[in-house]
Amino acid sequence: MDIRRNLPLLMTICFLSQMGGFMILPLFPLFIEEFGLSGWMMGVIFALFYVGKVLGGIPAAAIYKKLGGKKALILMLLLLAVCMGGFALSSAAVLFGLLRLLQGLASTGLTVVVRSIIGDGGSVDNRGLYNGYISSSEGGGMVLGPVISGWLALHWPLSVPFLLVTVCCLMAVVAAMGMKTTAQARANLKSGDTLSDHLLEDPSAVVKQVTLDSSGYSVLHTDDTPPLPSPTSDALHTQTADTSLTSQSNQAPESTMSGPTTGLTRRQQLVGYGTVHFLEMSAYAVFLTYFALYAAHIMHWDPFATSLAFTVSGISTLAAAPFVGYLSDRLGDRLLLCMLGMFLIGIEVVVFLSTSSHLWVYVGMLIGGVGGACYMDSFFAHIGDHIPDESRSSVIGKIVSAAEIGSIVSPLVAALLMEVSSLYSVFVFNLVLIAAAIVVQAAMRSRYKTKRV
Repeated sequence: MDIRRNLPLLMTICFLSQMGGFMILPLFPLFIEEFGLSGWMMGVIFALFYVGKVLGGIPAAAIYKKLGGKKALILMLLLLAVCMGGFALSSAAVLFGLLRLLQGLASTGLTVVVRSIIGDGGSVDNRGLYNGYISSSEGGGMVLGPVISGWLALHWPLSVPFLLVTVCCLMAVVAAMGMKTTAQARANLKSGDTLSDHLLEDPSAVVKQVTLDSSGYSVLHTDDTPPLPSPTSDALHTQTADTSLTSQSNQAPESTMSGPTTGLTRRQQLVGYGTVHFLEMSAYAVFLTYFALYAAHIMHWDPFATSLAFTVSGISTLAAAPFVGYLSDRLGDRLLLCMLGMFLIGIEVVVFLSTSSHLWVYVGMLIGGVGGACYMDSFFAHIGDHIPDESRSSVIGKIVSAAEIGSIVSPLVAALLMEVSSLYSVFVFNLVLIAAAIVVQAAMRSRYKTKRV
């Protein structure tokens, strides 16, 4: 898949899906409360979303490998549309729970498919930038979603935003249908397109010039069409093959390692990446769950001021992500940028633990938004750089699913801390998670640097 041609459509898909998710995020508790559900039942329905996110990563990776990126995207978006429309039309707790579970599956599936497309279609020189564009489009959705749903909730029933999100998902499906795959590009070539058109669609095809005979005449061809044999080319091929075999025999011991730039085995890489993302998502879940409570009870903020803090963070991510992605490509040390991102998120937490001043907290949110962009852009780009093509989507699926376990466990641990201590201790726990993620990344980075030397 030509990522350059499809990137605007991918950005549109991520913007619409993220905007839809953040449209219902503040309204969903209020919406299901209207049906008189108990607090315990509401808690179960909330938890089922994260259960779906835990279960969704590995199946999504399998679907991506089986169907390809385009069909997998369409499937995930249709599933999201069904869930959103179902929320608006249902009133039974069991149906809410089932739809919430499916929403989690589709949400994680969408993340896995999009990041796998970037990983497979990008290169070491541009994965950071492309991931930055994706993060930026998601940040735009984070900014607009709550604003739109908040305005709609003031003038319309709470079911209306869910119907609008359904429309957004269907619009994203249309965008996904417009993506062009490599197979479509080759079909265009067979239908009469020129060679240059084919290369625009499939840049991996290489133009070669091969001598047909001793007269010096030659023909252009691509990797899809083998050259005509000739005595000269056969001799050249034999010589090249001998050289290749000699080179491979000299490098045989190196082939047992997981890669030329890493001192980590494949299993160590998977455990390391999974641990880092588990800790990051755990910290993020604690922040999302308890910041509003901290702002209301400790800082004595009103709901509008709290919502504005999230908006500031989203705007920061929107603006910073492409630049950070470009910096990640140019710098090359992606793990260093991941560590910097987590450090900036830690500064965000320290700021609102230290003061209740609106201005300073918003500055902290601005810094934290940049940190989130640093982490997400560089983390998935780093995986794309170091995991082979045949297993990349599977690895991303496992990492995303394992990380979502942290989204379930960490808020429960934070709830226990709040019961035995205070809300302040919840965010001390948050800082411990961030520090642990930085330590794990530093350990992994030292192994990479050691192997390079």
